[in-house]
Amino acid sequence: MNETTIISLGGSLIIPDQIDIDFLKNFKDLILSQVSQGKKFVITTGGGKLNWTYNEAVKKIVSPSDVDLDWIGIASLKLNAELLRVIFGQYAEREVIANLSTPFRFDKPIVIGSAYEPGHSSDFDAILAAKTLGAKRLINLSNIDYVYDSDPRTNPNAKKIEQISWADYRKIIPKEWTARLSSPFDPTASELAEKEGIQVVIMNGKPIDNLAKCLKGEKFLGTIIS
Repeated sequence: MNETTIISLGGSLIIPDQIDIDFLKNFKDLILSQVSQGKKFVITTGGGKLNWTYNEAVKKIVSPSDVDLDWIGIASLKLNAELLRVIFGQYAEREVIANLSTPFRFDKPIVIGSAYEPGHSSDFDAILAAKTLGAKRLINLSNIDYVYDSDPRTNPNAKKIEQISWADYRKIIPKEWTARLSSPFDPTASELAEKEGIQVVIMNGKPIDNLAKCLKGEKFLGTIIS
């Protein structure tokens, strides 16, 4: 399974506000250029602004539980997953895979995954796909350039980290998953990744050339957690 690349595609790239047509076109072109070289991909999706919009709306009407919010999130990212499946057309499996923890069809070069149950983010589902396939590397694409030693949104002196162990990474993020948690890679997924010995690359999906460098094995901007 060395030729299979697992990508967790953050919703912040698919729908930061409105659906980002230009990004999705560039992403499609890059992935298909790799497919033409015999590469295979499993791509899971996040919920992005769609998830946030629905969550904020329901909280103005009732007091939902974290599980309820997670179910809304799962529905939103499934819609994004279907969008991606259609974008890749004949190159993608005809069905989005919700439960990536069990063996799944891989007759086409691209499998699109969504989410199965509450209690974690789509990061966890991407790790499940890696575990199922025996892959030891995962690329996590979002709108952040690196992991930092503290939140750069609140600390202007936050320092970027280019390489870090799972043990040290887990010390700087929350210990437990909560709905709408903002973390480069969620705690539940991080725990499983460490257990399975899976390396995770945290990087910004823009510009698309940065992802191209990563896929080609060239030097790229981002953080490697292993």
